Amino acid sequence: MNITKKNVVSLAVATALSTPLAVWATNGMNLEAYGPIAGGMGGAAYAYDNGTAAVMNNPATLGMMEEGSRLDVAVGSLGPDISSSMASEPKANSSATAFYMPAVGWVKKSGALAYGVGVFAQGGMGTEYDSNSFLTAGSNETVRSEVGVGRFLIPLSYSVNDKFNIAGSIDYVWASMDLKMAMSGAQFADMLAPAYNGTQEYGEVSGSMVDGMMAMVGTALDPTGPVNWARFDFSNNSPFLGEAFGSGFAGKLGFTYKVGSRWTVGASYHSKTALGDMTTGNARVSMNVNMDDGLLAGGTPTGTYSSVSIPVTGKIRVKDFQWPQTYGIGAAFQATDKIMIAADVKRIGWESVMKNFEMSFVADATQDNPLAAGFAGADLDATMYQNWKDQTVIALGAAFQTTEQLVLRVGYNGSTNPVPDKYLNPLFPATIKNNFTFGGGYEINKASSVNASLTYAPEVTATSGEGVTVSHSQINWQVMYSHLF
Repeated sequence: MNITKKNVVSLAVATALSTPLAVWATNGMNLEAYGPIAGGMGGAAYAYDNGTAAVMNNPATLGMMEEGSRLDVAVGSLGPDISSSMASEPKANSSATAFYMPAVGWVKKSGALAYGVGVFAQGGMGTEYDSNSFLTAGSNETVRSEVGVGRFLIPLSYSVNDKFNIAGSIDYVWASMDLKMAMSGAQFADMLAPAYNGTQEYGEVSGSMVDGMMAMVGTALDPTGPVNWARFDFSNNSPFLGEAFGSGFAGKLGFTYKVGSRWTVGASYHSKTALGDMTTGNARVSMNVNMDDGLLAGGTPTGTYSSVSIPVTGKIRVKDFQWPQTYGIGAAFQATDKIMIAADVKRIGWESVMKNFEMSFVADATQDNPLAAGFAGADLDATMYQNWKDQTVIALGAAFQTTEQLVLRVGYNGSTNPVPDKYLNPLFPATIKNNFTFGGGYEINKASSVNASLTYAPEVTATSGEGVTVSHSQINWQVMYSHLF
């Protein structure tokens, strides 16, 4: 078989598109760095050539490439170490400790233009706790989350002159989610409307399913404690995408400008996404209630109660899940022929997209479980308050050309924590603040090189308003092979 450069590029892109892009992240739900070159530099990437990862950072740096084509093929691993604890309860450790992700980019520089394609993981979250942990709320089923966002990007950069580059990209964005979440009877009661004595301090739940169940309290259900726990479940075994899926578009703009012989400044704007709702027809809402023994036996009420689980199948919609706008500015300083220093500052707009986490459920018209038959066709809307704050990220890095072939990098990435302690959820603890990065690159020959980076994020501990303490640290790495032709 005749393998051409076109075949290689097509195969690399196809492989990345068919590989899972669910990851953990360290700037909220964003990765702290895209590509191992920026990864070793603390994520700073707005004002120097960092390869095809520019499509995720600042596409204008593609204009700083040399003439010709570049293919980057990368793989990364994110290793979160997360545990949750609560007074008088054994500590629960998340078993989701490794997420692997690919990335591939191809760019051609021809005259004033640079263009290409790329497939990159944007970010996400993921945890998994055993069925015997306190987070199951007594349901004795695993609780887990996995959110993944990826992008297929088409960039175009134009060199106005030898100092000034402008660029943009069109991004096809997809998001998927698995969720197996439990809440205690007390948590469910808090979400009820005030008419049902709910305080709605942490969220809201409503709909005909709720109204129908509350109408049973005092007759079929124990008025002193009708609900023991409730669950939302939609999850699959696919290593590629979560059970609920949505897609849409976004875009980027950027520029770089060379100031004198040693300084370059750059800036980039990433738009908020326009994603459709994530949906699946393979979902389940379950309730464990205290039901009258006589009615359970098909007779008349007795006033004594037993716990029973009611699994209701249906379609669920995760409503208006979006990725935020990001904007920032950076600079790179070529201190000597062998030392470069870079710094970026960016603002991530979580506040506009993570105010609430909203799900809408519609029960199937036919239910397999006889106890669920009364909920056929009913609906339920659930809102969990998030109230994330906008996040400021500072990235600093330095590169040292130690030999003609070898460059070493070191960096720091620091950010504010966007997640308010009160609304911290152990399934979504995006709380990392500091990242210390190390990396290097080696030129195998004029056409081939490898780059790698390692990030260590020290432990951050926070306690939610409901008394759950979550500890989170992380180690990430990326490796990339590059070929010029």
